[in-house]
Amino acid sequence: MDGPLWTDTYAPALADLPQSELRESLTRAVDEPLNLILHGPSGAGKTAAVRALAEETHADPDNDLVELNVADVFGRTKKEVSNDPRFASFITPKRRRNSSKADLIKHVLSESASYAPVSGGYKTVLLDNAEGIREDFQQALRRVMERHHRTTQFVATTRQPSKLIPPIRSRCFSIPVRAPTTAEVVAILEEIVASEDVPHDDDGLEFVAASADGDLRSAILSAQATAEDAGEITMDDAYDTLGAVGHDDRIEAMITEAATGEFTDARKTLDDLLVDEGMDGGEVLAELLRVARSRSVGPDAATLHRLAGEIDMDLAEGTDDRLHLSHLLAELDR
Repeated sequence: MDGPLWTDTYAPALADLPQSELRESLTRAVDEPLNLILHGPSGAGKTAAVRALAEETHADPDNDLVELNVADVFGRTKKEVSNDPRFASFITPKRRRNSSKADLIKHVLSESASYAPVSGGYKTVLLDNAEGIREDFQQALRRVMERHHRTTQFVATTRQPSKLIPPIRSRCFSIPVRAPTTAEVVAILEEIVASEDVPHDDDGLEFVAASADGDLRSAILSAQATAEDAGEITMDDAYDTLGAVGHDDRIEAMITEAATGEFTDARKTLDDLLVDEGMDGGEVLAELLRVARSRSVGPDAATLHRLAGEIDMDLAEGTDDRLHLSHLLAELDR
């Protein structure tokens, strides 16, 4: 994308969320700050909904909404966590030297919840993709939630609420987030392209919305990609553009599924690429590395390239592409 992402430029307010039942549930949470678990499919708008709630409830949401993406914190090395500028104020050089990675992460959880809100009586800590939190860290999180329940609202977003331990689930109000319908996605795209003054027709927006299959984020980015590529959004233009975008989306989903333990889903995508798309193992490996770098998904670059190097040698022997690439996917969850 050449300019700012439309998903950021047109981030919804609480009243603009497409799912009426989600709007109603979060509106009730405005007056009474509760710990929440928002659960639903990828791209349904869970994170955007939490940000919209924070905009509605906090006078200074930039400071009183703390976002911790599980992959961005829990999946990083000790050095990366230590050097993250977001945590510089409370990870001292002494703690950096003497603490394990696990201790640092528990310290980040505790400190993120402990400081006083900038405005109002409480702040919000968002734990994005919470299904990836290890059980020992979840136990630490439970203790942090108990200690700071008066001044901190905890909100977890997840595709798999069952992966959260019962003590955390019992302390949170659960809100299901369904995927928006095609009609709801089209309505959002119409507002965006009108604001951007992008020529379009109804068939083009319908095609983009339907192709996203309930993934609102993907639909908005696909519309932007089509507009930048063709200067307008028609069905033919969207079809030409989304062929490439959809391919990358599937590979990104495969990496994410593997890294979060959803090995069966990841391997199904791999089978689609090898069988339906007719790609060979080397092509899949090259595309996996490219998408991981360009979209910042999966493990850190050093780990990914080390694993890829091992698999590349196996592929060169020409035994079984599916077996070797499945091994790579399984290693991403370690």
